[in-house]
Amino acid sequence: MIPRSRIVSLLALGAICLAGCSSEEPAQQQLKPLTLMEQASNVVKSGDAYTVTWSGVLANGNPWHFGEHVVATVVGKDAGGREVFRMDQPLDAVPPGGSLAFTGETTATAKPAKVNVEYRPAQWRQASRVPSAFRPFPVSRVQTIRQKDGSYLVTGYVANPYRLPASSLVVSALLRDAGGKLLGGGSTFVDDVQAGRPPRFILTVTGLPAGSKVGRTEVTARTWGSTARPYEELAMGGAMPMHTVKPTTEPFQTDRGSELLSGSSG
Repeated sequence: MIPRSRIVSLLALGAICLAGCSSEEPAQQQLKPLTLMEQASNVVKSGDAYTVTWSGVLANGNPWHFGEHVVATVVGKDAGGREVFRMDQPLDAVPPGGSLAFTGETTATAKPAKVNVEYRPAQWRQASRVPSAFRPFPVSRVQTIRQKDGSYLVTGYVANPYRLPASSLVVSALLRDAGGKLLGGGSTFVDDVQAGRPPRFILTVTGLPAGSKVGRTEVTARTWGSTARPYEELAMGGAMPMHTVKPTTEPFQTDRGSELLSGSSG
């Protein structure tokens, strides 16, 4: 028969374990909210209405989770504080430890004096692969050309680092001045992006204030969709090898690594 004192001790130990487990579990699941790092908006008169454009950058400080089903809410108010337009914009999934550049456009019947971008909290999904498996989509040969009407034409090429073709990618360009301030941006789509065959993208950035001087252009590409599924499917298929050119030199007759190891062991 087990002594009563031992039974009491075991029960107390079990209670401590349960309390510790219950307090640790929420801490492990506590995730940082997305951060709106910056935003910019512009308003241009267009006929009897006003064209409103905006751009922003969302950052995800969680290295193991995707931010899914994110919705940006864009609100414009006139000088008196009256709301002249409100728009919900679904955004693409924000990768673990990464960021999301987004742009948008709408029309307002009254001129907004202030435009503000907010967002709804993300739904979190743990990544199925290690963070390093989610490689960026390389962008090259970017050109930014100012047009006569004050808009900017941005062109370049986007590559796919994965073995599987990417059915659809979103390409976003953010224009900044010489000091790094965000001026505006634009986005476009490229479809069926296969490894080794980078397609060309062309997009137009409009609505920048008169006299704006663009110092640099930042272009990023990402999978399209509010969930992590397209990105994870590409990662599950594996990445292309970084070096695909066959060596031209003759192999070493003796493995030098083995010589060093045998010498150091002696």
